[in-house]
Amino acid sequence: MTGPDTAEDTEDALFVLTAVLLTPAKFPSVLGDDYPQACAALGLEPYAEGYGLVLGQDGAGARWTVVIDDVSLVAVAIASWDCGMEYDLSPDERTIVAGLPGWPLMLAVSAPGVPEPHDPSPDDMPDGGNRPPLTPPDSDQWGAAQRRLGADEIALQWAAWREQIDDAETFAAPGAAPHAGVRRVIEELHGYVETPPPPGRVRSTFASGEARTLRADGPGWSVIARTDDIAFVLLDDEPGEVLPIGRGHELPGLLEALDKIAVRPA
Repeated sequence: MTGPDTAEDTEDALFVLTAVLLTPAKFPSVLGDDYPQACAALGLEPYAEGYGLVLGQDGAGARWTVVIDDVSLVAVAIASWDCGMEYDLSPDERTIVAGLPGWPLMLAVSAPGVPEPHDPSPDDMPDGGNRPPLTPPDSDQWGAAQRRLGADEIALQWAAWREQIDDAETFAAPGAAPHAGVRRVIEELHGYVETPPPPGRVRSTFASGEARTLRADGPGWSVIARTDDIAFVLLDDEPGEVLPIGRGHELPGLLEALDKIAVRPA
């Protein structure tokens, strides 16, 4: 994981390109609707402390995702990079939990001085290549992974999406929403309040002012909302469609209740 000193070291080294957290409060949603699902997609136990995922290339240019249990180290690295600061992410070998071939996320960067990113050869993979390499979802298709990525994008670009909504045209109240898929989502959200779902199904993060951004996922759907505003719904059954839910009388109380059960970043 550190810089190579010899040609042999270069072959074994991992050139780190980026890293992401895999915790109940923050995980790559492309992997699943909740934290246990995301862990299962990587063959990991859903420990409450979580993991860090380090994505890089070896000396031959092969893509690898290295799982470590030093969550704090990865969190510091991500925070430093987000601030435009350099940070040498070099985990101790004792913290490595697994080395998985491939990347679960699309990366537009590559390590300098090594071949172009490619999947490791079967001989280099754990279990002789019985486990297929991790790959990002196909952007030309629509399914659960693409639906969750769409919800991620709305969360990142909330203001831009909100500007496109005419409040007079959104559903007057969630309980009266005429869309069958939206009604089902609302019913399942109420079910989450009554019986808390697996960790990560409902997450709460900071928003402007005193509001919170809520993210909820379920079988076939994703919701992005602000506790002081409206909500957006994406459905597996409606490729590429983003359905707004107006405040009405029911949504504020529902969002407040969801925020109380949501997992929050430490």
